[in-house]
Amino acid sequence: MGMKAEDIHAMVQAALPDALIDLKDLAGDNDHYSITVVSSQFHGKSRVQQHKMVFDALGDGMGTKLHALQVTTKIK
Repeated sequence: MGMKAEDIHAMVQAALPDALIDLKDLAGDNDHYSITVVSSQFHGKSRVQQHKMVFDALGDGMGTKLHALQVTTKIK
């Protein structure tokens, strides 16, 4: 099934409004992505908490519509 890159970008941007987002479709199938998110909202959070914030932004899309997402987070 997959998710469109613009949908993923919009969902993460909505959850983390100040985020700089770099999203790449790794397989060209709308199902395997790599995302780098830079946000000031990650300040004071562990890497696991930061990644959870990104996954939470996708709601039920992760694991249902989207198969794989490689996440890198950085503090702005």
